[in-house]
Amino acid sequence: HKRTHSGERPYACDEPGCEYRAAQAGHLTMHKRTHSGERPYSCDEPSCEYRATTASDLMTHKRTHSGERPYACDEPGCEYSTTTASIF
Repeated sequence: HKRTHSGERPYACDEPGCEYRAAQAGHLTMHKRTHSGERPYSCDEPSCEYRATTASDLMTHKRTHSGERPYACDEPGCEYSTTTASIF
């Protein structure tokens, strides 16, 4: 966590021409999937071929099947809700 404040990013992508650096090794692992195309997380819904690069992206996708929309607008009278908090 301290690297967030110090700006230190010791983990560098080794893909030629890529200048990405990460503070955490796990973030570099996820980044490398942008180059490799690896999508290790797959939807288990029958006939769905969705695959994701992160477990959290898969969880968000699964809400399209369940209809779950856990993030709702708190503005009075607004009925908007969504599958991801980042849309707010």
